[in-house]
Amino acid sequence: MVDAWAPAARAARDAADAAQSPAEVLRAAADAAAAGADATIPMVATKGRASYLGERSAGHKDPGAASSALFLAAAADAAETTGKGA
Repeated sequence: MVDAWAPAARAARDAADAAQSPAEVLRAAADAAAAGADATIPMVATKGRASYLGERSAGHKDPGAASSALFLAAAADAAETTGKGA
């Protein structure tokens, strides 16, 4: 999960420091989280349930990072549609 949340937090801080709107801040965080989750694909899990798979965990996106990215994407989608008559 940290692989998604850490880049999301950095991106959100950078967007907020650049005086972007709340929706833009959330979108930046969501995009960074998605990239962070994708970056876990070649990794070998050493923590959590996936660690039981050892080398076989490589080649699969970390479920915690993926779910965190989905959470932030949903929040960004909701923020972008607020006020647009959706």
